[in-house]
Amino acid sequence: MAATPNAALRAARTARLLSQDDLARALREAGCDSATKRLVQRWESGQTASPRPAHARALELVLGLPIETLGFGAVMATRDLGHEVRSPIGEIAEQQIAPTARPAPGTLAGIWLSRYEYYSDGRDATFTAAHHVVLLQHGTRLTVRSLPNSAASSLEMDLTIDGHIATGTWSEQTAAKGYYRGARYHGAVQLLAELTHTRLAGKWLGFGKRFEINTGPWELVLQDPSTAKATVDAYDRPPEGHGE
Repeated sequence: MAATPNAALRAARTARLLSQDDLARALREAGCDSATKRLVQRWESGQTASPRPAHARALELVLGLPIETLGFGAVMATRDLGHEVRSPIGEIAEQQIAPTARPAPGTLAGIWLSRYEYYSDGRDATFTAAHHVVLLQHGTRLTVRSLPNSAASSLEMDLTIDGHIATGTWSEQTAAKGYYRGARYHGAVQLLAELTHTRLAGKWLGFGKRFEINTGPWELVLQDPSTAKATVDAYDRPPEGHGE
């Protein structure tokens, strides 16, 4: 039987403008020394239908999406960087503490509602932008990616969490046919995590169309702690009250 190509992985790679060589290089930089262009080709062609746990973790780190949504089934992959060790023969062995779809207790992984406010000079009004996002946590690193059908624009955040303070960067690709005509904006963000791990709140900083520095409130509210494909699919829609 012919292998079924992994269209989901290829789509996630090309959406980030990565070649197969680029993805392999990024995986190696994430600590997966055995990643090669040929390995990426085997995944995308369907020749290798299930990555090793170390590869699965690296794919999540680089692409910012749960492994199940990248065309693979549930893969046992630790979310604790401290549990990764080298075996005597040089292979990476990971303590399999939880499946990807069920984050370890105390992590921030899950589906979140992201909302931020911004002032538009051209329209002389304040607006709220909302996305459903998937948040993954690997050690102190948080990756946030908006679900493609939750808004006309696409949103990304890369954060580092220290205690209850998450600091990092954000970027947004606006809708090609929207008011900002496909412009890309980016900046810095700092958020405080509530003790319940169900809300992150803080402020963003970024530049405007007239090259001024703007700021505003930003919050993420947990909707579901699961990152299983069925959960991701269920939230791949505009948040209530924020549809087009």
